[in-house]
Amino acid sequence: MGQHGELNVGQLVREKYGSDAVLTGFTSYTGSVTAASNWDGPAEQKHVQPALSDSFEALLHATLMPNFLMMLRGSKFLAPILNHERLERAIGVVYLPRSERVSHYFGARLADQFDVVIHLVETRGLQPLEITSEWERGGEVPETYPFAV
Repeated sequence: MGQHGELNVGQLVREKYGSDAVLTGFTSYTGSVTAASNWDGPAEQKHVQPALSDSFEALLHATLMPNFLMMLRGSKFLAPILNHERLERAIGVVYLPRSERVSHYFGARLADQFDVVIHLVETRGLQPLEITSEWERGGEVPETYPFAV
């Protein structure tokens, strides 16, 4: 984003608070997400495709550790490894699996971007409080079934 003149919250916090700020990133290999197909669109439950092979998410998945936290700030071992540019996936309000490479991946240097990274092999999207007909359940039975509380 910075190379294109765009700002993000992490960059603004880092500029204001310097090393007092701790920027935390989350990565995931696969799972599901609650996101829209368009800005201002309805929430949908979507399957998150496995990460691209040349991404940080795939690199972290290759450790075969299911879920872990990495302290990058000041790490003489991890920071140099994770400062080589690789693809990083970003999923937010909108997720477009059909154009995932173009829509959700960008070049990044993880150790420059974050002080801490939490990697999860598989995520599960949040269930909205108000479920609409557009929200796809993916065949899952609600936790409150059959009472819908």
